[in-house]
Formats: sequence, C-alpha cells, structure tokens
Amino acid sequence: MGIKLYYTTVTASRTVKSQQAEVMRILDSKNIQYKLVDISVGGELRDEMRSKAGNPTAVPPQLFNDDQYCGDYEMFSEAVEADTVDQFLKLA
Repeated sequence: MGIKLYYTTVTASRTVKSQQAEVMRILDSKNIQYKLVDISVGGELRDEMRSKAGNPTAVPPQLFNDDQYCGDYEMFSEAVEADTVDQFLKLA
C-alpha cells in the first residue's frame, strides 16, 4: 500500500494535534501518497501501532511504509530538516 500514518481524531493533547497536522501538511506538500489509520476507532489499532513500532507507549503520529516502521514525529522532523524524507519513509 505504501505510507501509513497512524493518528487519532480524539486527543486532548494540543501537541499531538499540531504534530499530526504538520506531518500531513509536509507529506501533502511533497505529493507523497499516504493512508490515514485512526487509532481512536478501536484499541486494537492502537495496540497494532505500538506493536509495529516496538514501543508499548508510542503515541501518534507514527509513520510506516507498509508494515515497516519508519519513525515518530521527532524522527520525521529531523528527516525534514536534513531533507531526507524519502529515505526516512523508505521510498528511496
């Protein structure tokens, strides 16, 4: 399928909301197709995200290429600054 962005539509955290919005904005600006996976629709999706990320306390946004873990917001942000987003998302 390609890039998956695990996110949530239900959060009280302004930080999570702004991070999710920034990731989507950057992916859109680079014309990178991605699928949104909303973990708020069921606990099993949250557990799946955490399991795939190898982190039992992982919070959205989390990025994957198919089922291969790419990283979280901090790692994505570093890739944007280094202009290595394609490598980060395992597209290159």
